[in-house]
Amino acid sequence: MAMNTTKPAIKQLPRAMLIDMDDTILSAYGRPEIAWNTIANEFAAELAPLPPELVATEVLAFARNFWAHADASWRMKLGEARHITVKGGFAALAAAGHRALPDDLAIRLADRFTTYREEEMFVFPGAHEAIDKFKALGIKLALVTNGAADMQRAKVQRFDLAHRFDHIQIEGEHGFGKPEERAYLHAMDALGVTAKDTWMIGDNLEWEVVTPQRLGIYAIWIDVHGEGLPEGSTIKPDRIIRSLTELVPDRV
Repeated sequence: MAMNTTKPAIKQLPRAMLIDMDDTILSAYGRPEIAWNTIANEFAAELAPLPPELVATEVLAFARNFWAHADASWRMKLGEARHITVKGGFAALAAAGHRALPDDLAIRLADRFTTYREEEMFVFPGAHEAIDKFKALGIKLALVTNGAADMQRAKVQRFDLAHRFDHIQIEGEHGFGKPEERAYLHAMDALGVTAKDTWMIGDNLEWEVVTPQRLGIYAIWIDVHGEGLPEGSTIKPDRIIRSLTELVPDRV
C-alpha cells in the first residue's frame, strides 16, 4: 500500500459536515478477511476436509468481485447478496476440484456471517465525543449513509446517533445514495449550506472523496487502519485522518 499523503490540515472549521456511518463512526464492515476466516473456522467440521482458510479465501474473492460489479440495488438486499457470494465461493472451490459443498450450508454460513457482523459492531473510540463537540461548536451535521432503511435505521438507534445529527439521510429511506450527486446536494440543502461551507468525511474514496470534490466539497478520507491510499490511486483526498477525533480543535 502507498504511504499516506495529505494536504495541510485547514484550521477553520466548516459550517457543516456530512459524515458517513459505517467504518467512519462505527466499526462495521472493515477487515472482511478476518470476519470470513472467523466464520469459516466456526463451520470447520462441516467444511472438512477443506481447510476453513481456503473456503474463506474463495468466498472473499467472490464477494469482492461481486461488489465491484454489483449495482446499487444490492445494498438494499445485503443478506441475499451474501447468500450469493458464499454459494459463488463454494462453486469456485468445486470447479477447482474440491469437495462440492451444499447450498444449505452456504446459506447458514452467510447468515452467521451477517449475525457476526452485527454482534461485532461498535462505535470507534472518541467518535461520539467528537460529534458532540462539533455540534457544540455550532457545526451543522448530517449523517449520510448508504444501505437498507431498516438495517441502517436500527444502527442509528442502537448506537445513539439520532439526536447527534441535524439531518439523517439513509439511502433506503430516501431512494438515492452516494455517489449520486443528489445525495450530497440534498443533505446540504437540508442543512441550508453550500459546498464551500461543507466537509464530507468517510472511508470510501469514491463516495466520500471523488464526487464530493467534484461538487466543491472539502473531502476527508478516514483511513482507520492506517493502510494508506491504494497503490497507484489517482484519488487525492483533501485530508486523510484515522479518527474523527483528529478534526476536533485543540482550542476553541
